[in-house]
Amino acid sequence: MAGEGNGSAEIVRRLLENIETVVHGKSEEIRLVLSALVSGGHVLFEDVPGTAKTVLARAIAGTIEDAVPARIQCTPDLQPTDVTGLSVFNQETRHFEFQEGPIFANIILVDEINRAMPKTQSSLLEAMAEQQVTVDGVTRRLPDPFLLIATENPIEYEGTFPLPEAQLDRFFLRTSLGYPDEEQEVRIVREQRRGHPLDELRPAVTKDEVAELRAACEDVYVDELLDAWIVRLVRETRNLPEVEVGASVRGSLALVKTARAWALLHGREYVVPEDVEELFIPVLGHRLMLAPSYLAETRNLTRSELLERIRRQCLERVPAPKPDWVADFVTS
Repeated sequence: MAGEGNGSAEIVRRLLENIETVVHGKSEEIRLVLSALVSGGHVLFEDVPGTAKTVLARAIAGTIEDAVPARIQCTPDLQPTDVTGLSVFNQETRHFEFQEGPIFANIILVDEINRAMPKTQSSLLEAMAEQQVTVDGVTRRLPDPFLLIATENPIEYEGTFPLPEAQLDRFFLRTSLGYPDEEQEVRIVREQRRGHPLDELRPAVTKDEVAELRAACEDVYVDELLDAWIVRLVRETRNLPEVEVGASVRGSLALVKTARAWALLHGREYVVPEDVEELFIPVLGHRLMLAPSYLAETRNLTRSELLERIRRQCLERVPAPKPDWVADFVTS
């Protein structure tokens, strides 16, 4: 049984410590995923195989008491009803009965989402945006908490269906875990000689405590100056010649919400400009459609490098405000 918490900081500490017994050396990446959990968003991992994406999803589910995990392995023949569920005729009762699909879980790993057909990808939209699914005209709520973690492999393109912009825009964050460093990889090899650390993982927080974190996230202070600055930053992505399609209003909302969660997970009750600067690429990068001319001119650079250039350019054009209260908060 998970112990009772004594405030948001204590709940965050137990969450992080428990997950880090399984996923080593990725504290900031774990915080990014937890930011989505706390702010009610979802995460897209673009990463090569073998970087602990599945382990992280299972670790989060195992850390929350009574959380129901699910995994959806995407293939071209996966149908929408394989995700949402369907109504099946019961011969005994002579009625149709709804059988829930794997989307009716708390922590869901959608593995290799870009291998699913577009109609199956689209079946996730309502779940991600509204935490509900509609099947046969009946709308059903999904459980709480609800976190969807999708993965896609950036090095395999045969037999894949790129996510449409509408689907990408539903993800609060896109990030990657990357390979562990040599020391951490040695530790992983030694720890798994006689089994996997997931087998020993025990719950560290309750669902009520996750709900408490979500409530605390809504109370994190965002100055009006920062709200206006975030909107100007997002709008600036629409004015750059390097960007064909900039971030939408949904990007502004996601950046504010994720910044609140990010601040909370770093032990603060207020958002500072540095939070927004750190989250610019994870929150906005996948929402930007780069101009073909820009891609042609910079074809020797990776997308990450191009996004970093755009981030710096936006921050230069729209400098961060310096609210007077920052110094008071830091010294109090």
